[in-house]
Amino acid sequence: MKVLAIGAHPDDIEISCAGTLAKMVEAGHEVVLCHASDGDKGHYEIPASELVPIRRREAEQAGAVINSRVVSLGLRDGEIWPEQEEIRLKFIDLMCTVQPDLVITHAPNDYMPDHNALSRIVFDTTFLATLPGASRQHKPAAKVPALYYMDNLSGIDFQPTLYVDITATFGTKLEMLKKHQSQLVWLKNHDNVDILDSVMTMNKFRGMQAGCAYAEGFIQHMAWSRPNAVRFPV
Repeated sequence: MKVLAIGAHPDDIEISCAGTLAKMVEAGHEVVLCHASDGDKGHYEIPASELVPIRRREAEQAGAVINSRVVSLGLRDGEIWPEQEEIRLKFIDLMCTVQPDLVITHAPNDYMPDHNALSRIVFDTTFLATLPGASRQHKPAAKVPALYYMDNLSGIDFQPTLYVDITATFGTKLEMLKKHQSQLVWLKNHDNVDILDSVMTMNKFRGMQAGCAYAEGFIQHMAWSRPNAVRFPV
């Protein structure tokens, strides 16, 4: 199967679902990691012109840990706007080129505007990409993929409908997250969060709920054509 994980920024995927993606790769599925924004505003001291290539390199290094392709849509922080046609087309083209069976992205009620806007645009374009002429340069996507939302940061107002035991891949998840060194600093300075400790706490909590050491939680989007025959491949 082809699995497409889409985060608003480099490091979002690693924080919320990297353990599951590592299991998917181990099971033989193709996993593509995509971040919509290039993370240009994610540091107090490093200017955007220097930060963007740093974050791109960090994302590629994280993807290399599980031998997954990394794609950037090249948007800017705070500028993920579902209403803009050119932005929608970027996502439609992404769906048409990857042809995913399953998509993982942010929940629509996460903590910041880019995450919530991305959730909406992914829902919209996973469907729109299947329509003739939706892309100006690619054939339509073959099907509407199954859609899952990854955990909100700190799990607020997020009740999983699926838990994935990541005990065996939790170390891999941390290895991927540690590649985002610029963001370990940013999250500490901007949000006063030790993100490595936060991730460990969150995944232990989900693990307690699921009866294992570490787990990640997901919510399946339930709408006509979405709960298709694709089984969550872990």
